[in-house]
Amino acid sequence: MAATHASRNFFLDGPTGRLEAILWRPANSKRPLLAALICHPHPLFGGTMHNKVVYQAAKSLDEFGLPVLRFNFRGAGMSAGAFDGGRGEQGDVRAALDFLADEFPGVPVLLAGFSFGSWVGLRVGCEDVRVAELIGIGAPLNDSNFTYLSGCSKPKLFVQGSKDKYGSLERLETLVVSLPGENRLTAVKDADHFFAGKLDQLGRAITNWLTERHPQAHE
Repeated sequence: MAATHASRNFFLDGPTGRLEAILWRPANSKRPLLAALICHPHPLFGGTMHNKVVYQAAKSLDEFGLPVLRFNFRGAGMSAGAFDGGRGEQGDVRAALDFLADEFPGVPVLLAGFSFGSWVGLRVGCEDVRVAELIGIGAPLNDSNFTYLSGCSKPKLFVQGSKDKYGSLERLETLVVSLPGENRLTAVKDADHFFAGKLDQLGRAITNWLTERHPQAHE
């Protein structure tokens, strides 16, 4: 599936000022099945919406025909504000959801996040009724608390490298089998936290899951 979209660089209104963002909108005018939001990794370690893992996820969602919104958390790139340890960043995610709700009224959201973005994003996504599906990539379980997922029955995909030093695959396996609802864990063999040399496998994991969930998407 080839990506055909219009790309828009802009600023959306965040809780502490403007947030730098990019929206890819499908070229066709059909009402989208879902609108996608992707949250980037840790801002204090160079994480932005241009991260390679985030970009690969965006490409896969775009190729599936979904509008895709990426944004920079407060203090990252040209976004206003300063890092807030994941607390204020939850407000940033809600602001991005508000934008998508205005752009695509009534369209459910698929919320994805990589690393820090998965920890912050999935927490908001579990609570927000506008979010229908969740994708956690490189979940940093070793030093972040994901127990909030125990009350979240929304469909979830987790993609994790088998050699992720920030998120033990074994710990994630234990967590995923304990969660309510429909959950899938796809392990990418020999992949590190950033899926170096394995980004294509990350993309396939996302596409395969979406295709199985939404076989009508390309009928």
